[in-house]
Amino acid sequence: MAMSLPLIFLQLVLAWLLGAAAMAASQALPGCENRCGNINIPYPFGTREGCYIDNQFLVACNASNNPPKLFLMQSNIEVTDIFVWGALRILSPIGYDCYNAQGGPGDNFIPWMSLNRFPISNTQNKFTAVGCNTYAIVNGVQGRSFTTGCLSFCDSINNVINGSCSGIGCCQTSIPKEVRSFNMTMQSYDNHANVWDFNPCSYAFVAEEAAYNFSSLDLANLQNREKLPVMLDWAVGNETCDEARKNQKSYACKENSECYNFDNGPGYRCNCSEGYEGNPYLSNGCQDIDECMISRPCSMICLNLPGTYNCSCPKGFEGDGRKHGSGCRRIPSKRHPSVNIAIGVCSGIGSLLLIIVAWWLHKVLKKRQELKRKEFFFKRNGGLLFEQQLSSSVEKTKLFKETELDKATDHYNEDRILGRGGQGTVYKGMLSDGRIVAIKKSKVIDEGVEQFINEVVILSQINHRNVVKLLGCCLETDVPQLVYEFISNGTLSQHIHDPNEEFLLSWEMRLEIAIEVAEALSHLHCATSVPIYHRDIKSTNILLDDKFKAKVSDFGTSRSVAVDQTHFTTQVKGTLGYLDPEFFQSSQFTEKSDVYSFGVVLVELLTGQKAISSTSSHESKSLATRFIRSIEDDRLFEILDPKIIKVGRKEEMVAVAQLAQRCLNLKGKKRPFMREVAVVLERIRMSRENSTTQQNYEVVNTTQLMTARRGMLLL
Repeated sequence: MAMSLPLIFLQLVLAWLLGAAAMAASQALPGCENRCGNINIPYPFGTREGCYIDNQFLVACNASNNPPKLFLMQSNIEVTDIFVWGALRILSPIGYDCYNAQGGPGDNFIPWMSLNRFPISNTQNKFTAVGCNTYAIVNGVQGRSFTTGCLSFCDSINNVINGSCSGIGCCQTSIPKEVRSFNMTMQSYDNHANVWDFNPCSYAFVAEEAAYNFSSLDLANLQNREKLPVMLDWAVGNETCDEARKNQKSYACKENSECYNFDNGPGYRCNCSEGYEGNPYLSNGCQDIDECMISRPCSMICLNLPGTYNCSCPKGFEGDGRKHGSGCRRIPSKRHPSVNIAIGVCSGIGSLLLIIVAWWLHKVLKKRQELKRKEFFFKRNGGLLFEQQLSSSVEKTKLFKETELDKATDHYNEDRILGRGGQGTVYKGMLSDGRIVAIKKSKVIDEGVEQFINEVVILSQINHRNVVKLLGCCLETDVPQLVYEFISNGTLSQHIHDPNEEFLLSWEMRLEIAIEVAEALSHLHCATSVPIYHRDIKSTNILLDDKFKAKVSDFGTSRSVAVDQTHFTTQVKGTLGYLDPEFFQSSQFTEKSDVYSFGVVLVELLTGQKAISSTSSHESKSLATRFIRSIEDDRLFEILDPKIIKVGRKEEMVAVAQLAQRCLNLKGKKRPFMREVAVVLERIRMSRENSTTQQNYEVVNTTQLMTARRGMLLL
């Protein structure tokens, strides 16, 4: 053979690199999301228009879960796996029918499921009923109409056989073809009267046969399981292969693939041809399998060919070259031994050089892919729009590189985490110029890119002593990262709720903090170019510096609104205990919604209690509700923090309590504006400074105090 061994080796290495690159390619359409958390999303499925073959293959990725969850569109059916060969795995609820010890009806849940395009796999699923003296029925109501069921009997748990569903404690039956929707019922012949102590309920479900193994423990409560996996079949189109080929524009099977008629309903499936693997629904999606690198069928030289391979022997050998054939046998050499030695040395050097070249090519390709990835994220996250906004902005906001923030956080070391929340994780970092910053690694952007960029530009221009400064952002990552100034003394929540906190916030300090937060919110509402609503005011989002000056932080849910807007409609977001009750009912957020949340913070400062109590024995766990009732029942001083009652000015506390009561009014129109709140708090502080006489508060009635200090709240 004329081809030298080094040249053959170079071809093998390059073929392996190209094959690896092809396998790493996405199985989704270009520019489309190919993963949701740990779940692959291969075409013909997709998460947005232009990424799926038709509406039935639209899926939704809910990134608010951790990890993100995938759902069939317009349903609550969770998808856990999608297989390109024509199947997907979902989670299906378990039905139950329970009774009490006297045989009376208890809890029950009768599930039904509508799957539209995707029939239940009749080969991989079973309808199962669990229980003693139980009968269960499943009805097909879409696709193929059918009714089937099974019976299960037992009068003692000792009769039950683990792993067996033959009718003693558990029974099973098959599901026919073309079932796309079903409901089920389950009942007991004697309401479990004789077996209630170990089997109070009947259970029924459709589930993947391999996913459920019956156990006697299931008779009690099905071991607290609520859902089980179900395998669905899927196919494209509504015609056969022969009919689909007549229209090549809509024909779904691409190069190097075969078409198979669907045997569980209308349509057809595509599979990569023998010797190929990948996604047959994508152009060039079926890539050649490199048998030479995977199965290594040849004893010496293997040449990979499209869909197949060829074995041969090098010069000086004979045979078919196959490991399971005659292999390669050396032909007796007539050359001088030194020639063979020279050839071997040269071949070894050549092979080493080829490995070095291949390694260098791999590094170059990897670096190029990394640059393209950063450029893609930069454009997708609105980088071009952000640069345009910056060019017209007086206040410059820095665009950080991904490498800068990676170095600043020591590769996002767990030890650098300052806190975790619903919007993301915050890390402490040190920039190259020595500045200490807080870097927020968000989970997901809810609003559109243009809206997000506008918000970042607006927030970066806020310059108020009581608002955490936004220094810049990084748009080179999957989700943009925000960089804020670092505030070192923790949160207000830590200082008033942590029982281990050594430093006690006095009443005077608490009043100052309330004034500073009110001034910050008033500035956001009234003094910026466009009003900004924070939407998540709470004690954990109020930071304290070394001098215990307050700074409002965490604008992850903030929104700006046009100056002529009074509200905007949005999904319910925020923190339980701080959310405006009016917002719950209308989903319309106004500046008065921030006022309500601030009222809860005022109550926290007054009482030292958390907004939601997990251990409270009161009729309500809501601090706001308990506070309002204490005022209405003339029991204000019973709920105030004992630490501040002893040394604080009680008339100021009453005045602040009255202001908090106004802020917590259930009707937003009756709440004050934030500028009014700030003015009232400032007047309360001024009244202390202007006071010249010391009053005696040792014996005082709450009603008298509230009447005496009502003048503080009048504008």
